Amino acid sequence: MSLLDFLIPAAHAQAAGAPAAPNPFLQLIPLILLFVVFWFLLIRPQMKRQKEHRLLVEKLAKGDEVVTNGGIAGRIEEVGESFVTVEIAEGTKVKVQRGSVSAVLPKGSLKSL
Repeated sequence: MSLLDFLIPAAHAQAAGAPAAPNPFLQLIPLILLFVVFWFLLIRPQMKRQKEHRLLVEKLAKGDEVVTNGGIAGRIEEVGESFVTVEIAEGTKVKVQRGSVSAVLPKGSLKSL
């Protein structure tokens, strides 16, 4: 007997049974839960915002007061298929893409135009 036998007991050989196979469904549960969390926290709200923006862009009409993604505020003078003409000051018109309109302001927000 050596000093090592006192510190680390010798393992006794035993006839061990075969390990049970884990349930494959239980291994997929964390992955499914992670996808559900991503769906409700990231994917679903982004899809909702995209749908709201698409509806906003489709409903643009002449006379609407809008703000673009660049922060330019003005009144829509002309609506085209891909572009809108926005009057940002008296006699100053800018043509921007429809998708760059980020918000429609309430009527009367821009008194100076």
